Amino acid sequence: MKPVATEAPEKRDPSAIQRRPEQDHGPLPRLAKRNGLEAGSLRRRFRVSEFLAEKIISVVAFVSLAAILMIFVFVFREAVPVFFADHDELEPAGAGEVFEEETYGEEFLGENLKDLESLSASDATVDVGGIEGDATIGNLLSTTWQPVSAVPKYGMIPLIVGSIKVTLLALLFGGPIAIFAALYTSAFAPRWAKEVLKPAIEILAGFPSVVIGFFALVFLATALQDLLGYQYRLNAFVGGVAMSLAVIPIVYTVSEDALSAVPRHLKEASLALGASDWQTALFVTLPAAIPGVFAAVLLGIGRAFGETMIVLMATGNAALLSGVFTEPVRTMSATIGAEMAEVVFGDTHYHVLFLLGAVLFLFTFALNAIAEVFIRQRLVKRFGGGR
Repeated sequence: MKPVATEAPEKRDPSAIQRRPEQDHGPLPRLAKRNGLEAGSLRRRFRVSEFLAEKIISVVAFVSLAAILMIFVFVFREAVPVFFADHDELEPAGAGEVFEEETYGEEFLGENLKDLESLSASDATVDVGGIEGDATIGNLLSTTWQPVSAVPKYGMIPLIVGSIKVTLLALLFGGPIAIFAALYTSAFAPRWAKEVLKPAIEILAGFPSVVIGFFALVFLATALQDLLGYQYRLNAFVGGVAMSLAVIPIVYTVSEDALSAVPRHLKEASLALGASDWQTALFVTLPAAIPGVFAAVLLGIGRAFGETMIVLMATGNAALLSGVFTEPVRTMSATIGAEMAEVVFGDTHYHVLFLLGAVLFLFTFALNAIAEVFIRQRLVKRFGGGR
């Protein structure tokens, strides 16, 4: 058989090949040509509504940040005179004024009448200058809070310890309940139960704190005292239990969102290896959601540390420095709420209360910084596969 001769393929000159104009411009012109559109019609058009919406959102965000910054500046400005101003200048309004004795007619005063008649004109002069004392470093770091006395004391240590005690108790009771409730909702609850449980727990976050404080004052304090038999009816334990009712919704909401965001293939891989549902939830889902759970706990701490009405009504408001959780305490936020309305503007006590507010701000700022560093740089890299 003779081999069949085949023609060699014709060689084309590469320089003779011309590129189509649309290839130089990418796929968009081809798509526009196919749909009967011009290339210029795909460019973003200027719309007045979008422009106004963008500018309004930017202005609102800027005003919000500026307002928050101004609040912080005001708080720190009112707290700085405690350390740097001359304490002789921090006198209450009306210092050195002369107050005349008021009389209500010729009333019979008994044996005190002779004492009143013997008062001289100089005895009727009241000098209130310097009654608030000096807020030195030693005074601020003392263990006694008596701002209105013959020798005023501004010891912040009992207030800080009281805030920490109530916060720890609130997280001790509310944290595990909220985290395990979120774990049940995301891993075990059926759809109908999830649609009922999650809104019901989140509604608790909308309760006014004064309502929770009133509930603790009237009912919870008596019930816990009858159950445990401790001495003081209002104490740190009652305040911590009441505070947990305000902490649970915040920790639950953030934790449930973090647990629901865990990739489904991690759960399916655990179940495929023979793990049970509760083993998968505890040893796979929960560790994978640790960054979100940790953020939820930090938010709960900030909520409990800065709460005012609950601790004002349920802790007894006694500035005692003690390690016993069944004794009355007084927190920094409750002190500001109780005394700011009665303090004289511009005196030492006034500036010390603003110093307490600055300490609260610094604590909240430190929590946010820890969350930023720990969650984003450590936990996200660990569970997200980063190095």
